Amino acid sequence: MARVITLIPGDGIGPEVTEAVVRILQVAGVAIEWERYDAGVTAFKRFNQSLPSELLDSIKRNKVALKGPVTTPIAEGITSVNVGLRKALDLYANLRPVRNLAGVPSRFTNVDLVIVRENTEDLYSGLEHEVVPGVVESLKIITERASTRIAEFAFRHAIDQGRKRVTAVHKANIMKLGDGMFLESTRRIAREHTSILYDERIVDAACMQLVMFPERFDVLVLPNLYGDIVSDLCAGLVGGLGVVPGANLGSQAAVFEAVHGSAPDIANKNLANPTALLLSGLMMLDHLNERLAAERIRAALARVLTEGTVRTRDLGGTASTTEFTDAICRRLEN
Repeated sequence: MARVITLIPGDGIGPEVTEAVVRILQVAGVAIEWERYDAGVTAFKRFNQSLPSELLDSIKRNKVALKGPVTTPIAEGITSVNVGLRKALDLYANLRPVRNLAGVPSRFTNVDLVIVRENTEDLYSGLEHEVVPGVVESLKIITERASTRIAEFAFRHAIDQGRKRVTAVHKANIMKLGDGMFLESTRRIAREHTSILYDERIVDAACMQLVMFPERFDVLVLPNLYGDIVSDLCAGLVGGLGVVPGANLGSQAAVFEAVHGSAPDIANKNLANPTALLLSGLMMLDHLNERLAAERIRAALARVLTEGTVRTRDLGGTASTTEFTDAICRRLEN
């Protein structure tokens, strides 16, 4: 029986990479019935809403969604669909595993870490106002509840995945109350999970150490803003945002997404690399206990990347989105 999953193609290159992933999952034999909904600029043009209520209802009903990249205008226009989804569905944990892919060149060859980012508060609460002309105040919200919840998630994930260490990343030396609360909440959870090693890093020192010795890190847990920045930094260690997956997880729903942008400059040109969204789709299959299919697809992707004859332009090749997708599908069919 087919599983019903919400599909958000996104905009820019979103529909192209989404169709590639849908095709690969179909060839792998995963029975999925997709409910498709627009979001972001595409939805705003049609419904005057960037996050239609019908889309949210679909995710609440199906519990799982796969989302392509969605454009968020800078400093003006519609609000962020990503932030809206996280708030509306209480997707409190952003999970981003970062590891080297066979056949993808990068500055490091020994990266295997996980970013666990608090997803609902901090400066992303969006509480801003202009105090007087020329002066804007942005409120950084840190609560004990959210800090404790993300710490519990990080330690639980470490235990489930056989990880050994959790590192809390903070700036409590300066923001003693806000980041101090995050740190104290994490320390309390660490004391309840003594099988997992625990340490702490100030965020600027952590960034320096990540680009020097990434192999020293395992699971990192961070407040929202630091998590956003550090997760992109870590993607750069293994080849960029085009080769890392992401998930937004809550107690009632999960949205798996490409973490890169919508790249409007190459949209509709059949040039985009679908790897990031495919890897996110494989995280989704793991979440749904479709592990055999996920491993088959991972093996097919690894083979294509290792052979190196079919690569998209961002990986130094000349293959189109379709040609890259065809190559993975052929490996699955053989």
